Amino acid sequence: MKQLVEIYDYRQMIISLVRKDLRGRYKGSILGFFWTFLNPLLQLCVFTLVFSVIMKASYEQYYLFLFVALVPWMFFASSVQDGSTSILRDKDMVKKIYFPREVLPIATVTSGFINMLLTFIVIFIVLIFSGRGINFLALLCLPVVMIVQYVLCLGIALIVASLTVYLRDLQYILGIFTMALQYMTPVMYGSDMVPDWALPIFNLNPLTPIIAIYRQILYYKQVPGLSSLVEAFVVGIIFIIIGEFLFKKLQKGFAENF
Repeated sequence: MKQLVEIYDYRQMIISLVRKDLRGRYKGSILGFFWTFLNPLLQLCVFTLVFSVIMKASYEQYYLFLFVALVPWMFFASSVQDGSTSILRDKDMVKKIYFPREVLPIATVTSGFINMLLTFIVIFIVLIFSGRGINFLALLCLPVVMIVQYVLCLGIALIVASLTVYLRDLQYILGIFTMALQYMTPVMYGSDMVPDWALPIFNLNPLTPIIAIYRQILYYKQVPGLSSLVEAFVVGIIFIIIGEFLFKKLQKGFAENF
């Protein structure tokens, strides 16, 4: 609780860093902030072409099936990759002034989370104009799964941010890892396509229940079961506890390893 209070006291610093990241993300580019929406849309076009036209996935309105899972996945991937370098990017600030070091990965993940929320505007527009519609009762569960994913991503960001200070190669390994993990997560396909023998391994993926809940709410328009939400929540809490514990242990040597 003491640590949480201290981080809360530095909330203005977190807000300032988030603003800086959001403003600087596409600074100097011609389209600027519109890349927030264009990035997932371009990926959507590529994956839809491959899996709907070439490989001919059998899901109805496959672009929607994919889109509602792709946006949360992109938030996770950015949290892992950007989170891994969050301490290194501001190493001069870490060496010169005191503040809770957790502020840096928190700001990075929060920036990615806001980016995801903005992209969800496009998702809702597509859902409405596609004729698929929205189940407003199921939609009430959406903030819950978003918060759960935020907690999970923050826990993972704390882990990789602290480890990358000591193992610089980790930031490059994580790029390959997230690319491989995308094909082991039910983003471009559903859990129903996974063979029975692979399900135990498949379900070890912490993103599996979260992506399934997003799809259940937005694509299938169903209220997710309580067990699914609880499972995702427990996974998120486990990662945030491990992340904070590891971060506190390793942050003592941050300055010495810059």
